[in-house]
Amino acid sequence: MKKHVYFLCLLAIASVGYAQRATPATDLADLVNPLIGTDSKPSLSNGNTYPAIALPWGMNFWMPQTGKMGDGWAYTYAADKIRGFKQTHQPSPWMNDYGQFSIMPMTGKLRIDQDERASWYSHKAEVAKPYYYSVYLADHNVTTEIAPTERAASFRFTFPKTDSSYVVIDAFDKGSSVKIIPSERKIIGYTTRNSGGVPKNFKNYFVIYFDKPFASARTWRGNRLVNDTLELTSNHSGAAIGFKTAKGEHVVARVASSFISYEQAELNLKEIGTDSFEAVKQKAKAAWNKELSRIQVEGGSLAQTQTFYSCLYRSLLFPRKFFELDANRKVVHYSPYNGQVLPGYMFTDTGFWDTFRSMFPFLNLMYPTLNTQMQEGLANAYKEGGWLPEWASPGLRSVMVGSNSASVIADAYLKGGRGYDINTLYEAVLKNSEHEGPMDAVGRQGVKYYNELGYVPYDVKINENAARTLEYAYDDFAIYQLAKALKRPQVEIDRFAKRCQNYRNLFDKQTGLMRGKNKDGSFQSPFNPFKWGDAFTEGNSWHYTWSVFHDIQGLADLMGGRDKFAAKLDSVFTMPPVYDESYYGSVIHEIREMQIADMGQYAHGNQPIQHMIYLYNYAGQPWKAQYWLREVMNRLYLPTPDGYCGDEDNGQTSAWYVFTAMGFYPVCPATDQYVIGSPLFKKVTARLENGKQITINAPTNSDSNRYISTMRLNGKPYTKNWLSHQGLLQGAIIDLNMSSLPNKERGTQTVDLPYSFSGSGLK
Repeated sequence: MKKHVYFLCLLAIASVGYAQRATPATDLADLVNPLIGTDSKPSLSNGNTYPAIALPWGMNFWMPQTGKMGDGWAYTYAADKIRGFKQTHQPSPWMNDYGQFSIMPMTGKLRIDQDERASWYSHKAEVAKPYYYSVYLADHNVTTEIAPTERAASFRFTFPKTDSSYVVIDAFDKGSSVKIIPSERKIIGYTTRNSGGVPKNFKNYFVIYFDKPFASARTWRGNRLVNDTLELTSNHSGAAIGFKTAKGEHVVARVASSFISYEQAELNLKEIGTDSFEAVKQKAKAAWNKELSRIQVEGGSLAQTQTFYSCLYRSLLFPRKFFELDANRKVVHYSPYNGQVLPGYMFTDTGFWDTFRSMFPFLNLMYPTLNTQMQEGLANAYKEGGWLPEWASPGLRSVMVGSNSASVIADAYLKGGRGYDINTLYEAVLKNSEHEGPMDAVGRQGVKYYNELGYVPYDVKINENAARTLEYAYDDFAIYQLAKALKRPQVEIDRFAKRCQNYRNLFDKQTGLMRGKNKDGSFQSPFNPFKWGDAFTEGNSWHYTWSVFHDIQGLADLMGGRDKFAAKLDSVFTMPPVYDESYYGSVIHEIREMQIADMGQYAHGNQPIQHMIYLYNYAGQPWKAQYWLREVMNRLYLPTPDGYCGDEDNGQTSAWYVFTAMGFYPVCPATDQYVIGSPLFKKVTARLENGKQITINAPTNSDSNRYISTMRLNGKPYTKNWLSHQGLLQGAIIDLNMSSLPNKERGTQTVDLPYSFSGSGLK
């Protein structure tokens, strides 16, 4: 996929009032802070991220490792020591890692134990960019630098004058192998350590070349050096090579890996070729600037601009490429579903429960060619594993609920994706709609009840049943939309049109909320709408009641009309952040993040409620959405290590910010509409893949001027609360007059409201 590099003007920072203002920079990658979200722990997530040193959607990421081997919290901002520099494929600490190994330089006595070799470090001597990482290891007097490609990386170690400089390779436990080849200044090996979702023959093969001859070479097993062999296969294998170095001497290592073979790892190393470390670094920087410059923002504070591009960076990491290029430059992949090496694309490390909401719609808008490859990868996953993944890392994982692959597939096709096997994908979503899978999170658990009763009952020992019902109903809407586009039989279309209304079966008129329902038709009792989990997933009824993305008008009707619906939305913010954690037995981090945010029951740190604020547009009160969206952006996102308000979740929480800062959001994927919010910047320019451009001008925008007074679309007055995807693809100029006072006349008429299945919009 070719894209032009757009060179923007140089960064200029000036003081305006209390905030620094920023104008666009050529090196947008330098505005990104990969450490945002790293000040996290299991009990409280400020992002649960790590500094991913990688290329956009790269197969391999690199990170400094502060945690112990196997710890999902592999890098935490509060840590004091670094144990190594790890190649990682970890999508989140909760999913943990696979195919990992580490590299660690040291001086003095050779130490292989991860605690003994660890070195103190300081953030003051740390540089973290998407394309480059550098840190000074104080205990070893060594500086380590990393620059990535998609499947390889260049390391540069700066050693002191000593005859005891070393580099330790740790292939980790659970089955690994190393081989040192001194004549080629080379180490090869493989690691099998994983957290599930892999076939029995899974291996990550690595090759490492150094630019300096080895003065010594040893292998090690567990925590003990081995004296008689340079080749070792064991539960926990490693290698250690030594050098004599002069003061300030650079030792460069070129590293690549493959899930296919050593030979393929050598091919992947050609991504570096003969490039110097600096050349690799500059190419990586150019790759990030190319992608980040697709969206140019102007007229925000420096902190807002840094936050925007840091969120955009996180939006361009997952799902990662899980394919490689063979000797003939053909796309091939090791299948995490059947263990074979097969032709075609494969992507992984994403959970659709999170990312169907805004991450994949963002790709459909800005990166449709890449998303077409991802759809081909999904078709391959189905062919190779027999099921669509709902959480892939790298293969099927039994995590979360719903069958939201239907949304991802439908949204891509309905927004113009072509050139892949849509009929196989449709077959796959149909299979999901009628069958349980080999694990709870694959297929539809409770599908027999859902299809016969119209809901998954509370009292049949299927956990999080109400959440499943609501998500299945939305997914059925996505299938309905796709079935119409594919001109499927009318009886099939009608089946999903009917099922998408199943959300109604859980609406409790007494409380005006969604509530679990027993098999006999009675509601669960007692009912506590503040109870997390139980009938719901990582949330409570106040969060999941709004999960009717496709029929907000229908939901409003159940609540007694738009005014009562809007009042119910208001209640989310006015209630205290009380909770009932009894289902979990302790306060999970998502609960704590809601409690401390000081926004009532609004829990932006988790996905179920992230679209809720936009629903004021369906009630004819868009100014309330404009107010609260600014509050969330201002209060819950910062360019700091604690800058998220919950798990970042593979681009979803970041893509929410990117969309919202631009001024619109895909409340209901599998429709053509984006719902309008309140843009954060004075100007946004998004350059689409087809050469068209979306320009959003809001020259009077400011912290106080958050309300849309008037709007013009392509020069004409525009009162609707939504924008058309197809319209944006033609290129659009959106002019906004922003005010400190809400315009309570604009966007209030029925014709202005976004799409709902039950009305206000074409079905």
